[in-house]
Amino acid sequence: MKPDPLGLLAVLEDGDLRLEPLEEGHRECLRQACAEDEAIWQMFGISYDRDHFDESFTRLLANPDRLPFAIKVGTEVAGLTSWIGAHPQWLTAEIGNTYLRPRFRGGHVNTPVKRMMLAHGFARGLKRMFFSIDTRNERSQAAVRKIGATFEGVLRNHMITWTGHLRDSAIYSIVERDRERLGL
Repeated sequence: MKPDPLGLLAVLEDGDLRLEPLEEGHRECLRQACAEDEAIWQMFGISYDRDHFDESFTRLLANPDRLPFAIKVGTEVAGLTSWIGAHPQWLTAEIGNTYLRPRFRGGHVNTPVKRMMLAHGFARGLKRMFFSIDTRNERSQAAVRKIGATFEGVLRNHMITWTGHLRDSAIYSIVERDRERLGL
C-alpha cells in the first residue's frame, strides 16, 4: 500500500462516475482505453501508447509520489487521473496524469471528476491544488479554466518528456479561498 498521509486515495462517486484507486485489475481495460488516441501521448510527459503502456502502468502503480485512480463511467473504464506529489506539510497536491477516452471528453466526465477530487482534497485539508499542463495542450488548459482554476504562469523547460521534448508547462491552481466561489 502506498503512503497516503492525507487520505487522498479513496473511492469517490458522483452519480454514475466513480474514481477507484488504480490497481492491477484495471490494466487491460485501461490499455484498451489508452489505445483509442495514440496521438495524444506526444503531449504527455509519460506515454501510455501500445509500445510503452505496460512499463508506464507498472511504474505508475509503484511510484510513491503518485496516487492514481481509474475513472469509471458506469462499469466502463473511461480513463485515469492521479494525485501527484501530495505534500502533507504544505497541504498541496497536483492533479494530473489525466487521460480520457475520446468519447468521454468534452466536460461531461472531466468536470465532475475534477470537482470530486477538488472537494475531496479540501475535505482532507489541502489548501492548494494545481494543474501542470503542456502549453501545447490547449484542450486541457480550457478544461481547467472551465472548472475555475486560475492561470499562474508558465514554467519554461519544466520537464523533458518521454519523446525528448523540452516541455513548457502552464500552471493553474485552485486554492482554499476559491472554494465558495466554485461551490466546493
